[in-house]
Amino acid sequence: MKLANRNAIVTGGSQGLGRAIVEAFVREGANVLLCARDERVAAELAGTLQKTVPREGQRVLAQGCDVSSVEEVETLFGVGDAAFEGPLHVLVNNAGIYGPKGPTEEVDFEEWKRCVDINLHGTLLPCRAAMRRFKAGGYGKIVNLSGGGATNPMPNISAYAASKAAVVRLTETLALELREHRVDVNAVAPGALNTRLLDEVLAAGPEVVGEKFYQQSRKQAQEGGVPLELGAELCVYLASAESDGVTGKLISAKWDPWKRLHEYRDELDRTDIYALRRITPEDRGKTWPLE
Repeated sequence: MKLANRNAIVTGGSQGLGRAIVEAFVREGANVLLCARDERVAAELAGTLQKTVPREGQRVLAQGCDVSSVEEVETLFGVGDAAFEGPLHVLVNNAGIYGPKGPTEEVDFEEWKRCVDINLHGTLLPCRAAMRRFKAGGYGKIVNLSGGGATNPMPNISAYAASKAAVVRLTETLALELREHRVDVNAVAPGALNTRLLDEVLAAGPEVVGEKFYQQSRKQAQEGGVPLELGAELCVYLASAESDGVTGKLISAKWDPWKRLHEYRDELDRTDIYALRRITPEDRGKTWPLE
């Protein structure tokens, strides 16, 4: 088992990709504390998975948590401190929402801010809590869920796109801050998933999200998206000892050779592969004079 005896916290872990990540972690032997805004749903899942654990003494726990709340995040990590034998090893930040949909100048500003609160601040706050613990222990793994919003403009879903791009730059920054403490920080692009977020887009309709994105989403719903399990297995890899030293990268579950990334560790360290960067004319073989 790749995660035997590792202690992990997974946010947004009660449904969709988060649930798939929790299930994969449990199969690989991790002790898992999952959180969600609906504590009842999270507790039901934890109870079900506890009956299936493959390792004696393995624990699956649940806690209600709004990841944008300083107090609730501190409570979540306190529950983990009390429940786990030994230190925290892994944090997976999966909690996230699409936020308001429609022309940016028309959507409700409070909803726009709430999306940033959950997607960005709700990643930062658990990271801060985990960082203190990882620094003390001299080891740790942080996996932040990003996605298409980080690498492509998303007209009419601007809060999601902006917040997810920010998550990737936060990931790169924390990776540099934590390198000397043997803490790896990476972001995952799980691919186009058939989850409640897709349902929201289809329910909103082409008038709100735009004809092109709506039709792409409709095709995805009909043909099936990227399997949830693929993103979950990438999270397992990044949470395991096998990926030690791979850090500061945005990795695609579908398109990147992530099962062997540790073989390219030195090249990843020396280059900006799998990073967000500004593209200049020279990068595209063009020379534009400054004057």
